[in-house]
Amino acid sequence: MDYSKLQKAAATPEASSMIETFRSIGYSLETAIADIIDNSISAHAKNIYINRIWRGGKSVITIKDDGEGMNSDEIIQAMRPGAQNPLSDRSETDLGRFGLGLKTASFSQCRKLSVLSKRKDESHAFWSWDLDYVAESDKWELLQWIPEEFIGELDNLQSGTLVVWSDLDRVLLPQTAETDDSAKRKFSNALDKVKNHIAMIFHRFIEDKAIKIFWGEHDITAWNPFCPDENKTQARETENINGGAKMKGYVLPHKNNFSSEQAYKKAEGMNGYPAMQGFYVYRGKRLLLAGDWLGLFRKEEHYKLVRIQIDLPNRLDTEWQIDIKKSKAYPPAVCREQLESYAKSVRAIGSEVYRHRGKILKQRAGQNFQPLWLEKKKDSKWSFVVNREHLMIQDLKTLAKENPEQAIEKLLKFLEEAIPTKTIYINEAQGEETQKTPFSDVDINLIKEVLVLMYNNQIAQGKTSAQAKALLKIQEPFNNYEDLIEQL
Repeated sequence: MDYSKLQKAAATPEASSMIETFRSIGYSLETAIADIIDNSISAHAKNIYINRIWRGGKSVITIKDDGEGMNSDEIIQAMRPGAQNPLSDRSETDLGRFGLGLKTASFSQCRKLSVLSKRKDESHAFWSWDLDYVAESDKWELLQWIPEEFIGELDNLQSGTLVVWSDLDRVLLPQTAETDDSAKRKFSNALDKVKNHIAMIFHRFIEDKAIKIFWGEHDITAWNPFCPDENKTQARETENINGGAKMKGYVLPHKNNFSSEQAYKKAEGMNGYPAMQGFYVYRGKRLLLAGDWLGLFRKEEHYKLVRIQIDLPNRLDTEWQIDIKKSKAYPPAVCREQLESYAKSVRAIGSEVYRHRGKILKQRAGQNFQPLWLEKKKDSKWSFVVNREHLMIQDLKTLAKENPEQAIEKLLKFLEEAIPTKTIYINEAQGEETQKTPFSDVDINLIKEVLVLMYNNQIAQGKTSAQAKALLKIQEPFNNYEDLIEQL
């Protein structure tokens, strides 16, 4: 097309309207702060400091690093929306993509974004976005301003950057009083969630000692979703995915096999075991998506111990549709069948651990494990029966000859405690087979014999025939056999 022959008209977006649109992309406080940390890592920072200053509606959040820093022109470029073309080639360690993260993440939480930075052997520089000024002027203009208290914040560093969020209107109401304890508590709780989120998102950087992230004066401890230090964690083979990605499955131990109750509690993460199952998608060691089956499966209780790591090179951002917030990913169609097949194999192991850890022990030790309940399948219908060969059953038969009442009570107690509820739940949830109707394949004469025994006992106790029959009709499971009761 010959553009020189076409009439043209400027369509410059209105600054105030566009920035308000940026504010609505959908960041949470924790994803917004994580996006700022990405910039620090890309600037080769070794230490990152997150701080919050409580002043009611005038509270402030700061993120400081000791990275390479920027001069004045570089700050302006970094503050420019769309400073980077998402299609441009980048280094493998670059965690950015759209050139929007600093701005959109910050605008989502505050009305004033200030950046103070300096390069080695250079003086510091600073610039700010003030959304109130943009709304008033409707101009894409930065202000050479920063809250005065932070002007010397980088004096003790050779190089680095400080990001300051003030006027936190999406976090706190502007009129919130500094003495409002309820608001202060909510602010603190929200930031505790941020701390846990950072421990998960950047756990590989922290574990590799590539960076330290400080929460106030204390460094954040990594939270690894795959529990590699637990001896009973089952790690599966790594498999290559089309395009250069890789995946590796993990099945966490049964609760009884964790090294401690504290370790089991820690491994459940921020949202609990059922919510944390699924794929964990990383790009450049940075976790993008935690605990999601990518539309391939539903989250179900019996797969809650299954977690699968996927590592993507950043050149696959477009194919995997990485979003601006770096919190969503959509695998390309060419990969979905492979992902589903691999996940099914890992989920099968996870289901067995959840279902009955004894089966796993049998596989590992090669022993003839004896469950108290046996699962039966016949004509696509499943049921459970008591294992009459179980050693306890045999011993209780012997006890019954001497003390029948005690033997029956012990038997009933163990049957109550060992009902295979998890396996029943899994069978129902999977919906692959139908549960057998009770007594559908039991000899009717057995039912008649027990009914006669119970009927005669009631008559012997002085009840009339009608009273005895009425009582039997409300006794499970005989309530389903009223015709047989009437024949007594």
